[in-house]
Amino acid sequence: MLSKRLAAAAPATPSATPTPTPTKAVLDTDKLTAQEIEKKAKDALAGATSLKISGKMASDDGEMTINMVMDSKGQCQGSMALPGMGSFEILSDGKQYFLKPDAQFWKTFGGPKGDVVAELFKGRYLTGFQNDPKMKDLTDFCQLSSASKQMLDDGSSTPTKGSAGTVNGVKTFSLKEKDDKGEESLLHVATEGKFYPVRLEKTTGADKGQIDFSDFDKPVTIQAPSADNVIDYTKFQDKVKSA
Repeated sequence: MLSKRLAAAAPATPSATPTPTPTKAVLDTDKLTAQEIEKKAKDALAGATSLKISGKMASDDGEMTINMVMDSKGQCQGSMALPGMGSFEILSDGKQYFLKPDAQFWKTFGGPKGDVVAELFKGRYLTGFQNDPKMKDLTDFCQLSSASKQMLDDGSSTPTKGSAGTVNGVKTFSLKEKDDKGEESLLHVATEGKFYPVRLEKTTGADKGQIDFSDFDKPVTIQAPSADNVIDYTKFQDKVKSA
C-alpha cells in the first residue's frame, strides 16, 4: 500500500519535447533565372571544404578518366589517365606533392630514354616538383579552388534552363550551355540543401562524357608514401640525364 501511495505522490515525468527537423533549403527553379541558378551552384562549390571528382571524357585521342578527392587545405589523392600518355597517381598532404606515373607515362615523357626511365622508377613516387613550371597543371589540379574553376568556369555561353532530374540519388535541375562550336553540355545542380553542382555532362561533340561531383565536405585523410618509395625530383632529373 505504501509503495502505491509513493508512486501516486511522485511527480509525473515530463514528456520529451521533440527536436524539430531542420528544413532543407529548396532551389526555386521556377522563380530563378538560369544565370541565377548557375551562380548559386558556383557559390556553393566555392564554399565546399572538400569533394570528389570522378568521371570520363572522350577526346580525339581517346578517353580521359579522373578519380580524385581534395579539400580546401591542399590535400588531395587520386588518379588520372590521359589518352595516349598513360596514367598517374597523385597525392598531397597539403605540404608536399607525390606523383607516381605508370610505365606508359614514363615512356611518353622520357623521350628516347623512356623505356629505361620507366624501369628505373617503376612503382616509385616523385616529390619536390611543385616549383617546376612544367608541372604546374598537375599541382593546380590538386587544389580544390583551381580544379573547380577548371571544371565550371569556361564562360563560353549563357546558360538556359533544362529540366528536373536525379543524379546519383540527388534531386537536380539541369542547365544547358553551348560552346563556340555549338556543342551542348548540361550542368546538373542539386535542388535541396546546398545547391552543389553534381554532374557536368558533355552531350554532343567529339568529347562526350561526364564528370560527377560528390562527397562534399567529407574529411580527407592523406597518408604520405614511405621515404624508401620516394625519389626527389632533382635527383630524378640527374638520373635521367645519366641513364
